[in-house]
Amino acid sequence: QVQLVESGGGLVQAGGSLRLSCAASGRSFSTASMGWFRQAPGKEREFVAAISWTSSSAYYADSVKGRFTISRDNAKITTVYLQMNSLKPEDTAVYYCAAKRGQIVQAPSEYDYWGQGTQITVSS
Repeated sequence: QVQLVESGGGLVQAGGSLRLSCAASGRSFSTASMGWFRQAPGKEREFVAAISWTSSSAYYADSVKGRFTISRDNAKITTVYLQMNSLKPEDTAVYYCAAKRGQIVQAPSEYDYWGQGTQITVSS
């Protein structure tokens, strides 16, 4: 059974930091592209960041560039991280981890597997 399990969400003040983790199990994700997306109330799910299976390529939404960093560890199981610094109230959303075969893309519809999401709330 394929599972992507996110952790690390919570409540933080503006300017603070959080680190999200996503553990992928149930099949090998070591060669999968991995991404983070978020969805705020009343809004569509949007791309945040993605990383290639070799970690050689990473892409970010303009809104998080310079503040968020995506990384991954393929040691035993694939774990993907999202380090979020200088958080803003507009970063408040449910954050989802996702995986796909092949190259990085930004469209959520192209991802094959999804986690259940973790809530991030940034207070002003």
